[in-house]
Parts: sequence; C-alpha cells; structure tokens
Amino acid sequence: MASGFFITFEGGEGAGKSTQIERLARRMRAKRYEVLVTREPGGSPGAEAVRHVLLSGAAEPFGPKMEAILFAAARSDHVEQVIRPAVERGTIVLCDRFIDSSRVYQGVTGGLDPDFMEALEAVAINGMVPDMTLIFDIDPAEGLKRAAARRGAGDSADRFEKETLAVHRRRREAFLAIAEAEPDRCIVIDATVDPETVENVVTAAVFAVLEKRMPAQSRQTAPA
Repeated sequence: MASGFFITFEGGEGAGKSTQIERLARRMRAKRYEVLVTREPGGSPGAEAVRHVLLSGAAEPFGPKMEAILFAAARSDHVEQVIRPAVERGTIVLCDRFIDSSRVYQGVTGGLDPDFMEALEAVAINGMVPDMTLIFDIDPAEGLKRAAARRGAGDSADRFEKETLAVHRRRREAFLAIAEAEPDRCIVIDATVDPETVENVVTAAVFAVLEKRMPAQSRQTAPA
C-alpha cells in the first residue's frame, strides 16, 4: 500500500464528532485497517502546547488574526510530526477538526481576509489536504445544549462554545457552504438523529470509499 487515507471530522459545537470518530475507528480496526485518531488543536507535542492557549481564551484579546496564526503553527507541527508520516506509511488518519474549522471560525466569523487565510492554510498544511471530510450538521441551539450537557459540573464553556447563537448559526452556514463548494471531498452528515444511526451512515459512506482504495489484501495482517 503506497499511502494511507486522511479523513477529517468537522462541524459545529455539540455535533457529536468526537463520539463518531471513536466509533468509526473501532469499526475500521475490526476490519483490520490501521487507524490513527488525532485532533486539533493539538495532536502533536508542539500543537498540544498551543491547545490550552487557544481554548482557554488566552489569545482572544489579541484578535482573530493572532488566533489564526497560532492555529496554523499548531497545525503545521501536527501535519509534519503526525499526520503526514502516518499517511505515508499507509495508515488511515481520522482527525477531529482541521482546515475547515479555521476557514469557518477564524475566516468567516473571525472576519479575516480570505487571501490571508488561504495563504496561511497553504503554509500550515503544505499540501496535506484531506481525502475525505465529514461535516456533521446540527441546529446550533441543539448542539450547544448537547455541549453543555457534556461538560462536567463546574466546567465552563471554552473560548468558542461561549459565543452567541447568531455566531454559531453563521458557522453552520459556512460549513454547509464549504460542503457545497467541494462535493468531491465533503459529505454532510445529519447529526440530529440518534448516535447509532449516525454511526451507520458514517460507516457506510467511509467504507464505500475505502473498499475501492484499500482492498482487503492491502490491510495489516490480523494477529495470530
């Protein structure tokens, strides 16, 4: 197998990405695919060092451009230290958030110049474009309720969850616009239904592509 496959999970707050990424990984491993699950911001030691700064809101006073640059720095380290090596050795990489989150959160609702965002993205990923992106779609009001229920007692909303419902609605529209503009890469998943139904839809969509790209004989050998 010359190369692996890179799948990203995108969408608004509370859409269930983290739940579904673990469920898909489990299904894939059962079929003997070699899988790596990772996340953004974070995923590599350098990127994890930046994660707290971003999600805690420590960078927020410096504006969306500073946040975008920090995300890009973290992403570059993540790509070169984790994602690219894994794909090159034939692993399927499942990543919770990637370029589309930056396009939406910093670009659209952050009001940053599209040319600036495009240039920053190009440097950060250095050609590492996802092979497939699953965009989990849910009404933002419901998603925020789910996100609140997920947090432990005493935990506060992070830097991005705490923003207004109007902002979250703009983000939903932006994710859907990306899916419409890039249909060969993006698949919209209805995240409003129960997790088991979502899991089945995700699994069917992903396996339909993988069976063509990675037939059974190219997967890792099952343990004795």
